[in-house]
Amino acid sequence: MEAFRWTYLQLCKEAGVEPQESVVAQLQQSGGAHISRLDLSGQSLTTGTCTVLSRALQRENVFTEVSLSDCMLTEEGSNALLTGLFHNTSVESLDLKGNNLRSTGAELLGKLLGSNKTLRRLVLDWNALGLWEEAFAVFCEGLASNATLTHLDLRNNQINHGGAAELALALRHNSTLEALDLRWNNVGLLGGRSLLEALQKNKSLVQLEMAGNNVPSDVLKALESTTGRNTERESTLREGRGRTQVLSREIQTLKEEKSRQLLSLMETIDRQREELGRSNRSTSAQIGQLQEALNERKSAFNSLTAKLQMTEAALVLSEQRSQSLGELVSRMKAEREEEKQQQIRLRKKQEEESSAREGKLHREIQNLVETNVQLRSKVEELECRCSAQQQQVFELKTELTNSTTELRMRLTKAEDRVESEKRRSKQTLEDMETLHHKEVEQISRHLEESEKALQERIFKLEAQRIRLEEELSRSKAALVTERAQAEEELGKVRAQMRLEEQEQMSSLEEKLGSLRSSMQEMQLLCSQKNQTISELQAKNGHQSVQLDGLRRRIEELQQDLAGKDQEKVAEVGRVRVELQEQIGHLEAERTAQEGMKAKIFALEREMKALTNDHKEVLLDKEREKSSLLEKLRLKEAEIQRMKEDEAQRTSYLQSAILTYVQGSPLGRYSSPNN
Repeated sequence: MEAFRWTYLQLCKEAGVEPQESVVAQLQQSGGAHISRLDLSGQSLTTGTCTVLSRALQRENVFTEVSLSDCMLTEEGSNALLTGLFHNTSVESLDLKGNNLRSTGAELLGKLLGSNKTLRRLVLDWNALGLWEEAFAVFCEGLASNATLTHLDLRNNQINHGGAAELALALRHNSTLEALDLRWNNVGLLGGRSLLEALQKNKSLVQLEMAGNNVPSDVLKALESTTGRNTERESTLREGRGRTQVLSREIQTLKEEKSRQLLSLMETIDRQREELGRSNRSTSAQIGQLQEALNERKSAFNSLTAKLQMTEAALVLSEQRSQSLGELVSRMKAEREEEKQQQIRLRKKQEEESSAREGKLHREIQNLVETNVQLRSKVEELECRCSAQQQQVFELKTELTNSTTELRMRLTKAEDRVESEKRRSKQTLEDMETLHHKEVEQISRHLEESEKALQERIFKLEAQRIRLEEELSRSKAALVTERAQAEEELGKVRAQMRLEEQEQMSSLEEKLGSLRSSMQEMQLLCSQKNQTISELQAKNGHQSVQLDGLRRRIEELQQDLAGKDQEKVAEVGRVRVELQEQIGHLEAERTAQEGMKAKIFALEREMKALTNDHKEVLLDKEREKSSLLEKLRLKEAEIQRMKEDEAQRTSYLQSAILTYVQGSPLGRYSSPNN
């Protein structure tokens, strides 16, 4: 704020304008309190001050709220301030109350709304914008193209049905405005109908104030119902977005887990292939060594044959040696062929095992996808049921409103009859009072019947809720069975892995026993195989750790579900206790009303006895009687209002219970399945 004050003073010097003392004092007072709020309400701003403030607002983007209400702005000053706000990117709330803006100001406001991307709240009450029809049409065009404004205040702007039609046209195209205040204008019947038609297409407006506009009550009720539908639609959209985000995150986590599992399996397959390649290379190296030894022995045999020609004794010895060497070569060839066959069999067996594992993994992935689809279908069914229950609650609300309007009309008719009968004669007054009491009793009986019907409806809804809870318990049992099946499959896989490991161990031990007698090089191959076994055991241990983590997660989710069920039962009990207390209050009020009626009858009897004594006493009693009747009427009106409040509270509680039953557990049921 201090920097803005210095900027304001510097711009005043540059423009040759005397700084306004009230503005400087206000900026100095609010220097440490609200740094993001510029409050100049009630300051009489001159044209020069408005020009300097416009330049300062263009230069400094530090304020999010600007209040210029009741500043007595001139036409040039208001135009300068609005043009300064064209290039401002920080102001989100603008208050221009009671500044008597002209046609140019309305046009600039429309252009500001069309170009500004940050303004969210605009207050324009007490400005008479409706007098300038063409300028107000430009303002409405800017409102139609705006995509950021959420709150607009147009109270006391002398807007007629034509201006309301322009506003309705803007609301048809605007999709961000949430609250519109049109109180104390002159919209009339035609304007109310045009706004009602516009709200049939507008889905964002959730609050519309229309008091003091000469709009019929039925049109006002229709406008309230449309805005109520918009609020309900917005809440359902928020819930749907939240659920879709939760489901998308869970699906993404499942995809990531499956991709990690596939990558780990591919890595194990690659490692096994590398091990096979290393074993093949080692066997080929061994065969090369044997061939070199054979070549050396052949050279030795040639030297021996050369020496054999010298002496026969040496010839005999060389023949014996050659025979022994031939036998050894044949044995070595046979051993080499056996080793080749064993390596081929092992390679085929490992390839078959890897293909079988890949097939099992593909089948498991398909089963998981099918279970996910089934869970989604269950969630959709539950959402449909919840929407049906919400429709039933809405029908109950409409029935309550209709019954209350009928009761009000009957009460007004009864009061009119009582007044007319008073004018005619006292005798007819007594008759009409008896009729009035009968009608009040009838109305009370009707209210009791309606309350009983509502209680029956509440019991039916509770029965539906119980059925839904039973369905949820069945779904939980199905989930438990699926989890048991999954654990059985994991046990089978573990047993199969153990059998495969035992078979590999036995085959490796046989191979070690056969190769220890012939060559020491085969021990290296056995050590490599032992390393592969240790890696497989480590992998098995890692999988068991993951399985334990999944079990702990399932147990935590079950505990959360149990806690939610307990909270739901406690909430239902609390609602029942509140309903019983409300019924007790209503019964106490009814007994008080009956006592008042008995007092009225006693007073009427006293009035009849005193009419024979004196005329002045009769007049006093009549005045007392009229005052008591007025009190009775006020008391009945108060009782009726309290009953309406209690009915509204019960409807709110029912909607809260339904939304709680609808929204709380469903997003959590899908996570343990997935």
